Amino acid sequence: MAEENGKEKLLTLPQVKKLLESLGEENLDQFQRRTLDYVSKFSKVDAETAEKLVGKLVDEFGLNKEEAVQIVNCMPQSIGELRVFLAGGRKIIEASKLESIIKLLNGHRKLK
Repeated sequence: MAEENGKEKLLTLPQVKKLLESLGEENLDQFQRRTLDYVSKFSKVDAETAEKLVGKLVDEFGLNKEEAVQIVNCMPQSIGELRVFLAGGRKIIEASKLESIIKLLNGHRKLK
């Protein structure tokens, strides 16, 4: 999370990567460099795609932003993996909706 005028803002790993890269690696302290290394290894989409995916998960599928950010950070590949992020018991999501979420994620996944 980043601080913005005293408020917290949820960021995906790709957004953190973009932010740290914009500062320039030579300007980063040791902790920030380690963070950049981590987010570079574990980001599965680019920052713009991550932002779009979070928006779609919130708007089209009714997830809260925290759930959407965690899903985009991990990019689950199966319904079983996806259920882990939605296991808070707040509401039950239909299997067809879960399949649609996985299809959306698979359509934006970076190939390595």
